Amino acid sequence: MPDDAAPRDAAEEASAFSHPPVDPDSTAGYGDHPDQVIDFYAPRQPEPAGAAGAPGLAPLVVLLHGGAWRAPYDRRHVSPFADFLARRGFAVASVEYRRGALIPSQADGSADPGGGTGPVAGRWPDTFDDVAAALDALSGLVREALPQADPRRTVITGHSAGGHLALWAAARHVLPPDCPWRTDRPAPLRGVVALAPIADFHVAEKLEVCAGAAVQFLGGRDRFEERRPYADPALLLPTGIATTLVQGRTDVVVPQAVAEAYAEAAAKAGEVVGLTLLEDVGHFPLIDPAADACAVVVEEIAQLAW
Repeated sequence: MPDDAAPRDAAEEASAFSHPPVDPDSTAGYGDHPDQVIDFYAPRQPEPAGAAGAPGLAPLVVLLHGGAWRAPYDRRHVSPFADFLARRGFAVASVEYRRGALIPSQADGSADPGGGTGPVAGRWPDTFDDVAAALDALSGLVREALPQADPRRTVITGHSAGGHLALWAAARHVLPPDCPWRTDRPAPLRGVVALAPIADFHVAEKLEVCAGAAVQFLGGRDRFEERRPYADPALLLPTGIATTLVQGRTDVVVPQAVAEAYAEAAAKAGEVVGLTLLEDVGHFPLIDPAADACAVVVEEIAQLAW
């Protein structure tokens, strides 16, 4: 790691988190748990002239936030990014889901199942239950909350752990046959734009991404290989859905090698996945409205949505 990598990453994170949260236009629940909610942001401007689709309706972006699937990070930290998308003509559905929390047996600082301390990454199977339920309920909720949206032009995006969930949500039709989250047909998506995603759990484990978050998420090392076929996007290919990964070359949180491994796995499965690598960009500028990288992300989404 270059000497300036850590301070640079800290500065980029500080910039991304410096924006005040933006309240949604409305919020709706897709379940009974307080975290089973979706925030909706209406488009702030008309769609561009000549855009294909229903006249006057905006493409829908489904947004899944990151934070290593851990409880301290919720959808509020990506609300400025959701607003950024809305101000560029998109309708936005920002999905909350249950994340991992510090369990009582770890209150003394003892090791968690993934080999670390502090909040555990994800809740098995609750996190996947929630993302599946949110996507299944979305069309009905959008009709009520976002009449300006055109669900036929839906792109799903997510950052970091949310990028993993976006890839996973688009691959439910290729989950193992015994999986409760499996669907019998592909999701009606225009595409997926995954931002610095934790897209290959084997490589993420090897690189100890986010302090072993992928291992924690699947319940520890004893369950890791058993559960990977149900959770690891790199094993859920091909999807047949247009997919682009956007990755900063100087990302020290989820290194470039993780995205490259997913793209390579897709190629071996006979699928072409776009990989946009941004020079001198780390992990957080992809969701920072003040960063040039964020504009690149919006363009990638627009290319699939319009």
